[in-house]
Amino acid sequence: MEFSDGEIERYARHLVLPEIGEEGQARLCAARVLVVGAGGLGAPLLMYLAAAGVGTLGVIDDDVVELSNLQRQVIHGTDDIGRAKVESAAAAIARINPQVTVEAHRDRLTAETALDLIASYDLVTDGSDNFATRYLVNDACVLARRPLVSAAIMRFDGQLSTFKPHVDEAFPCYRCLFGEQPPRDPKMSCADVGVLGALPGTLGALQATEVVKELLGVGRSMAGRLLLYDALEASFREVRARRDPACRICGSQADILDLRAETYAPSRAAAE
Repeated sequence: MEFSDGEIERYARHLVLPEIGEEGQARLCAARVLVVGAGGLGAPLLMYLAAAGVGTLGVIDDDVVELSNLQRQVIHGTDDIGRAKVESAAAAIARINPQVTVEAHRDRLTAETALDLIASYDLVTDGSDNFATRYLVNDACVLARRPLVSAAIMRFDGQLSTFKPHVDEAFPCYRCLFGEQPPRDPKMSCADVGVLGALPGTLGALQATEVVKELLGVGRSMAGRLLLYDALEASFREVRARRDPACRICGSQADILDLRAETYAPSRAAAE
């Protein structure tokens, strides 16, 4: 790939890194990444991926910007209230890096659409706000053999991991760590228990870092590890994560799963 003078200047700090260089930056510019959710986690994630030069960013979200979002969803502004989040995010990305192509999907991810959409991207990131979507994204990524970089936040706590069980038989998927989808709990959303405004910035930036590492194949992957962050203690803790042989989506006895036959009950229990 031939870089223009403007691109050389824009990505100069990447180009001088031996782990990236021209070849790595060209890979970033050619990459296709899907971001599920344009809220608290999706906001910093999209901004950093755009700044890094990830060539095509898909973003799926069916929500509109509300005043209560602005305490943490930094990709949106006061003038965006009432606007579709995917449209607001696309406009912000264009301001950050007009060379990035944005594929805006103003829709909710469903069992009917998830597999085809996810299969059209190289890597998927999950910043969704409910367990139903998290499990759907995981299952579709396993079936489509796409790596998934997932983060979650609530109150003062966050977690981060990468799931790519198709790469190594020791690597788990999301279900291996958390079991079957939990029942709906109406009192476990950010609206009910709150979230520190800066917390999604911390986890979203870490998530963006792991996306770049996965696209470039550099550093140590978060696959097989779960990172836990406690903002009040300013502490990180790592938990080893292994595949569950009994997991029905990626375990040794897993059957071919029909997403459309699954029940992904709406839940607000993993709110952003």
